[in-house]
Amino acid sequence: MSLHDEPQPRLSRRAFGGAVGAGAAAAAVGLPAAAAVGLPAAEAAASTPDVPQERPFRAAHNRPSRRPNILFILGDDLGWADLSSYGSPHIKTPNLDRLARQGVRFTHSYSGSATCSPTRFSLYTGRYPGRTAGGLAEPIADRTVGLDPTHPTLASLLRDTGYATALIGKWHCGYLPDYSPTRSGWDEFFGNFGGALEYYSKLGLGGEYDLYEGDAEHKDLRYYTRILTERARDYLRRDHDKPWLLNLNFTTPHWPWIADGDTEVSEEIVRRIKAGDKSALWHQDGGSVAKYTEMVEDLDRSVGEVLRTLKESGQEKDTLVFFASDNGGERWSYQWPLSGEKASLQEGGIRVPAIVRWPARLDGGQVSDVPHFSPDWTATLLELAGARPHAAYPLDGTSLAGYLLRGEEPKERDLFWRVRGERALRRGDWKYYRGKTGKDQLFNLAEDQRELADKAADDPERVAALRAAWERTNGGLLPYPS
Repeated sequence: MSLHDEPQPRLSRRAFGGAVGAGAAAAAVGLPAAAAVGLPAAEAAASTPDVPQERPFRAAHNRPSRRPNILFILGDDLGWADLSSYGSPHIKTPNLDRLARQGVRFTHSYSGSATCSPTRFSLYTGRYPGRTAGGLAEPIADRTVGLDPTHPTLASLLRDTGYATALIGKWHCGYLPDYSPTRSGWDEFFGNFGGALEYYSKLGLGGEYDLYEGDAEHKDLRYYTRILTERARDYLRRDHDKPWLLNLNFTTPHWPWIADGDTEVSEEIVRRIKAGDKSALWHQDGGSVAKYTEMVEDLDRSVGEVLRTLKESGQEKDTLVFFASDNGGERWSYQWPLSGEKASLQEGGIRVPAIVRWPARLDGGQVSDVPHFSPDWTATLLELAGARPHAAYPLDGTSLAGYLLRGEEPKERDLFWRVRGERALRRGDWKYYRGKTGKDQLFNLAEDQRELADKAADDPERVAALRAAWERTNGGLLPYPS
């Protein structure tokens, strides 16, 4: 019996609605419907037996395996639909699309917050950003706050169970001398501390040089994405005598809008930085859809190079690869059909592309519509690695391991977010949202992913219940400093 002949599980209402909506969006931009649900147009058009169509997720039971290596890859400000496998009509991402075909693509994956730092806090700690003082910065912009080195992290907990740990790329959870990945559980660090840097000179927002190996400056004036890709490949080529965690945090496609080879643009931005222009890296007068496309496609090529090295190293089968964005996209991102962008708690600010592949345990060509957010992956990876959370720092995330490996029904619970001036909570298909207007709104995401049909007036009891749930969770978090 071929994959096409196997009986397929019944689509849930949310999965059916998502597939129909994705197909309609794809048709509107001239793509085959299958391209919006996981297959590039060229392969979707091919009807060969060896190209399975994407199907609703189903766990593959009773597959023994060892503890996985973990390659956790983050893009930076990558929009929900910036990958061709998520419906982009103009950005081609064959390597990430291949990763999706080989694993599981998630359609309702959320970041822990709407900007860089708090999301990274939520991922590294498995807790709401508001549990810690450093997580209140949205994002961190000075040297006074950071991730407390005494707080347990994904890296420190895995290291305690025998994992080697490394972080390559963007940290953005505090600056030296008080904060660093090597103070928070990572054995090795190579990358930048701040939220953005110029891709060639490595100058940060304050004009400081920001490329480090461990706690020491490292001089390399090549294009940053090339450097990170090279470092990651070097790490994978080593002879590892124990399982490992590698956090690979690209800055692509975060501003400034500089692709590999754009040395004249780089020199102009550096000139402005050195002249004291504090807004130079924001690059408000630069970029374009074409330039952004070039940067995302470069990210895709870089991920492809890393994954090829992983395969060549013989570690592919036993390595769990996870790819996502740290939050929603901005400015040039393709977000359709979502509203909002980075820094907002509308769907476009927090819903992100997310793909997981683990050949030893997960079948490929699958799609999952289970809602989840960054802290859930912390809990999941700890369980898969045989590590336990610290009793004094309980997780806010819920492990997906039972769902992914044993076919357990995912636990229904609320997903909670807050940023200054905005609040959101998702329960099932319903989302409670209050933006900067101060008005409570209610959306049924199964019917209205674009968040335009406000149901608050029609269902005041549901609004009240979700608002109360949001306020209960918020009451247990640190208040924002005035």
